[in-house]
Amino acid sequence: MGPEATVDFMDKIIKATPANDDSDHIRMLVDNNPRIPSRVKAILGSGESPGPVMVQIARQLEKWGADFLAIPCNTAHFYYPEVKSAVKIPVLNIITSTRDRVLQEIPDIKRLGLLASTAVMVTRLYHDAFQEYNVEILLPTKDLQEKIMTIIFEVKSNKYDAELVKELKEIANELIKNGAQAIIFGCTELSVLAKDAGYFSIPTFDPAQILAEEVVRIAKGQSNTLNKT
Repeated sequence: MGPEATVDFMDKIIKATPANDDSDHIRMLVDNNPRIPSRVKAILGSGESPGPVMVQIARQLEKWGADFLAIPCNTAHFYYPEVKSAVKIPVLNIITSTRDRVLQEIPDIKRLGLLASTAVMVTRLYHDAFQEYNVEILLPTKDLQEKIMTIIFEVKSNKYDAELVKELKEIANELIKNGAQAIIFGCTELSVLAKDAGYFSIPTFDPAQILAEEVVRIAKGQSNTLNKT
């Protein structure tokens, strides 16, 4: 939902779309609204809920003719049930889509590293998604989590650089040292940096990329996901 993450998500959709001309691309209706109340502040108890604004946006996009909705923000999925129940069109879920991709590619995974906002940790969105599959979620230490939040807000303020990418990679490598068999970059601001992070010794998963690819498959009629949403 940050502007940089929104544009990055749109770029991911464009690059994932097989196209020879403009007409081959996907029409996107985008409400890039930086006035949505902070998801992090709301969840951590110091701000108003973004739920009502998210519902308003969802209904407006539905009114404009959207066939389905995608929310390129992991933290915002705490409010997913409110949005889903407010519209008649399907709403994709970045959390379950990422879980399904991880389990598809690494069916026997036992320990999964998660880099995300503190609010995602508190709400246990990924913990709950993987719980029935007996996958342990590994988190950064408190000090490293504070660095993750700094990185997220640097991206939001358009101040990121190669040094920030390096810091993100170092934190991911700490989770690898602690036994992670894969890493999820569970914040769309981190997705902005992850594509430049280079090689890791274990698989990494970018939920924004996974969601973008799902959007393309659905829009091109190559997926029945909407029938299950």
